[in-house]
Amino acid sequence: MRITDLLKQSAIELNVSVASKQAAIDKLVSLHDKSGNLVNAAEYKKGILAREEMGTTAVGMEVAIPHAKSTAVKAPALAAITVPNGVDYEAPDGQPCKLIFMIAATTDGDVHLEVLARLMQLLMHEDFTAKLKAAKTPKEFISIIDAKETEKFPDEPKAEVPAKKGYRVLAITACPTGIAHTYMAAESLQKAGDSLNIPIKVETNGSGGAKNVLTEEEIANCDGIIIAADITINLARFDGKPVLQCAVSDGIHKPEELINKIVNKEVPVYHHKGGSADAPKKRGGTYGHLMNGVSHMLPFVVAGGIFIAIAFLIDIACGVNAQEAGSTFGTVTPAAAWFKTLGGVAFNLMVPILSGFIAMSIADRPGLLVGLVGGFLATSGATFADPGAVNTVPSGFLGGLLAGFAGGYLMLAIEKMCDKMPKALEGIKPVLIYPLLGLGGILVVMCAVNPFMGMINSGMSDGLNAIASNPAMMVPLCALLAGMMSIDMGGPFNKAAYAFATLNLANADDQAYIIMAAVMIGGMVPPIAIALSNTFFKNRWTDEERKNAPVNYVMGLSFISEGAIPYAAGHPLQVIPSCIVGSAVAGALSALFGCKLMAPHGGIFVFATMQGTWYFYLLALAIGAVIGMFMLALLIKPLNKETKKVK
Repeated sequence: MRITDLLKQSAIELNVSVASKQAAIDKLVSLHDKSGNLVNAAEYKKGILAREEMGTTAVGMEVAIPHAKSTAVKAPALAAITVPNGVDYEAPDGQPCKLIFMIAATTDGDVHLEVLARLMQLLMHEDFTAKLKAAKTPKEFISIIDAKETEKFPDEPKAEVPAKKGYRVLAITACPTGIAHTYMAAESLQKAGDSLNIPIKVETNGSGGAKNVLTEEEIANCDGIIIAADITINLARFDGKPVLQCAVSDGIHKPEELINKIVNKEVPVYHHKGGSADAPKKRGGTYGHLMNGVSHMLPFVVAGGIFIAIAFLIDIACGVNAQEAGSTFGTVTPAAAWFKTLGGVAFNLMVPILSGFIAMSIADRPGLLVGLVGGFLATSGATFADPGAVNTVPSGFLGGLLAGFAGGYLMLAIEKMCDKMPKALEGIKPVLIYPLLGLGGILVVMCAVNPFMGMINSGMSDGLNAIASNPAMMVPLCALLAGMMSIDMGGPFNKAAYAFATLNLANADDQAYIIMAAVMIGGMVPPIAIALSNTFFKNRWTDEERKNAPVNYVMGLSFISEGAIPYAAGHPLQVIPSCIVGSAVAGALSALFGCKLMAPHGGIFVFATMQGTWYFYLLALAIGAVIGMFMLALLIKPLNKETKKVK
């Protein structure tokens, strides 16, 4: 085995200044680690120090060769430094060491002894060591060793480098706009690789999303990766591989230089902090896309919901009567109005954010536009006949889910159609063609869907009026209305129930007040049921879901039903039925207990305005929320530890 087969340029540092033997050891261990020779640098260093305790590895003649066999070594390797001023290495001849090699050996075999013997034969020649000490670059240092080995062992063949499967060099190009320079750098690197006869694959992170994406197998088999980018690139997947980072302009103007640095092993090994190449990967499929939207929506729900709850508290603290304030409750005092208005800005963005990031998960960056616009149209209820949504019913978060998935797959179809366009148009596709076609497509989809939501709303209102005409149906009606509040939380079912209750308040009779109380309690149950489930059945929820759940206690008690939306979006088949049943039970109990509410608002803030016993109303709320909690525990299967950590 030749010395040059074990020594990389990245493991050589010349003209080093070290104050002690310990500092020299630290430097050499770090060179091994930087070159990717070690699994665990600290463990390998223990082996080196243990060998030094047995006796110094300085051999005299200004040379030292520390060495160790360790399970922390990936493969036999060398590191080397030159120290012009010398360092006290406790050499037997008392001379400071100016040339130090460190051998890293695996525990299987005696490679370190073979390398040690080979080094000693070469280092006995003073002219050879003098040349090494005077070397100006790591490349020159290795060439001096190669020449001496060839002279000393002329019949020994050099180790054959096994043929690499696939691409030797990989690259990623990206610029802030993701248009011209991204593709110019990719083309330049590709041409340079072809001219150098070095197989190269380039991933482009353009405004149209990542294209020609590098695979795990390609990363594992390559010599190294070039990151020619002016934006932040996630490097976790390249942990343990040589990574050369540079500006995108270098990819355009210096492609041969970059490729040669990788091939000649002049690039340090990248060690990712905070994760590794085998860290949890982005989940695909319907559920993965859904959770991408939910995780981005959560901060808007939590922060906006808390601001709105603070607005209610301020009005209560200032003596505002919730019954008299009616729909203006929470905005009567200037401070409350500030919190509710600005909190509402964040809160009202939650459905567009949900839709936007679902679509982006499906179609990458081009999907964000169609998803956001589709989500906004879902909250406005715009139609072909009423684009300003003056007299329409919003489709709510269910419409937002539809917009996200429809927009994402619509954009994928558009991208596929555009693949056959001339390559010269590549730069304008993500900034002109994709947005225009995508926007037009999602506008048509949502304006076609929203009228059906209005038809559903009208039909439900007529049906509810028919049921209300029979006094014997009061308890079933209240259960139905409370359950409707939990179906879509802001969509046509929710709006129909709320509108029916508020319009009936004009009758100013006990039946109207009982209905209003049931509707309000129906909107309070979902967030509280979800918070209880996260508290008492932790193994049903991911870490992220559990961290955000406590705020749902506040949101439920403040009549902010939307706190349940992220959980309903993530687990619709389990959360929505559980919330419907819990709300329906609470609504029915509220009616049976004779609870009456004259204010068109819910939450603990209006308990003082209730006719009847407020504590029975609170009891109905608690029973409904607990039933919802147990249904969630029944319908949602316990998660394993790995799934719980997925975010």
